[in-house]
Amino acid sequence: MFCAEKRENMTFEQAKAKLSGAGQEHLLRYYEELNEEQRENLLRQIEHLDMELPKMVEHGVKEAERGVLAPLGAITLDEIDKKRESYETSGIQAIKKCKVGAVLLAGGQGTRLGLDGPKGMLNIGVDKELFLFERLVGNLMEVVEKTGAWIPLFIMTSEKNNEDTVTFFKEKNYFGYDPRYVFFFVQQMAPSVSYEGKFYMEDKDKVSTSPNGNGGWFVSLVKAGLLDEVRKFGVEWLNVFAVDNVLQKIADPVFVGAVLENKCVCGAKVVAKADPNERVGVLCLEDGKPSIVEYYEMTDEIIHSRDGEGKLLYNFGVILNYLFQVDTLVQIVEQNLPLHVVERKIPYINENGEYVKPEQPNGYKFETLVLDMIHLMDNCLSFEVERDKEFAPIKNATGVDSLESARNLMKKNGISF
Repeated sequence: MFCAEKRENMTFEQAKAKLSGAGQEHLLRYYEELNEEQRENLLRQIEHLDMELPKMVEHGVKEAERGVLAPLGAITLDEIDKKRESYETSGIQAIKKCKVGAVLLAGGQGTRLGLDGPKGMLNIGVDKELFLFERLVGNLMEVVEKTGAWIPLFIMTSEKNNEDTVTFFKEKNYFGYDPRYVFFFVQQMAPSVSYEGKFYMEDKDKVSTSPNGNGGWFVSLVKAGLLDEVRKFGVEWLNVFAVDNVLQKIADPVFVGAVLENKCVCGAKVVAKADPNERVGVLCLEDGKPSIVEYYEMTDEIIHSRDGEGKLLYNFGVILNYLFQVDTLVQIVEQNLPLHVVERKIPYINENGEYVKPEQPNGYKFETLVLDMIHLMDNCLSFEVERDKEFAPIKNATGVDSLESARNLMKKNGISF
């Protein structure tokens, strides 16, 4: 269901016919200048282009209207403490049977942090060298030591940082992790278009592309052939987490056990909002099914709505740490996640073959989002964690959610760096 039959590569005539019918002939503008390898590369890209994508922006971009939103509470810290022993026991049993795998989303670059390379290679140490990748692997190792079982770790990279990431892990001896349980895969890409719906080119033999959003991780894993590895290990659950949170608890037995005991097909770690206007996505119900509403989609009425005890109804923000049942993921991948059109600054080559790096948005990218994966689930356990113990994202060079703020929380948690 995920594989296509092998066939001959597209010819120049076939590519020209495909593009002419959609007004995209400019992609062949430099064909005569290319060598044979470059020509084959370009034709292969054109063959796989979805010509329906530009139609999404022909008459302006409109996001699909949201359904009826309703609050979704969480298993609170107090409630978790009461069942912690039971949850942890269930989680450890599942991990020992290799039913739990971990997926690190590490496709990003550290450009905003002054790093010319993968974000996970950022040195977050002060008194010693400590890399972001190293800290995350260390967090996972704590579970390995507690359970006595290696957890399969799947690391999603991007076309831009895959080679650097793989080389870095090898040079650092996988930070002590057993390499037999580490697998790398490259995130699928999606083309970029101008405001007029024309595909951009980033080189004379390359269509402009970008990663297909944080909802593309599972289809990327499948297309890389790693679902077979998941099945071989007997993994039934995948814990997906972001590269930029240094306090991220991975394959957390208590979280795993809570999802299992509550008979859910999905779980999401959440934190209580610091204040009503905090810019975080909030776990909620949409038309009766779990979903995530982004902060910019919320009205003032929703943001400030409270229950009879004065507690915020939309109070639990997601931290990009999810647990998904593999069988359910396979089912939803077959349904195709909705595509979101996002306005971005897109580098490109112009009609003179000159590379242009725009300072303002100049077109659209197409992304799939985790929130849509959540919404396709029948249920999702909202699992509260302590902000100061599990949420220290590094997104900015200074200020809120920066390296400085993350270091302060690491110090508070007794982590030497």
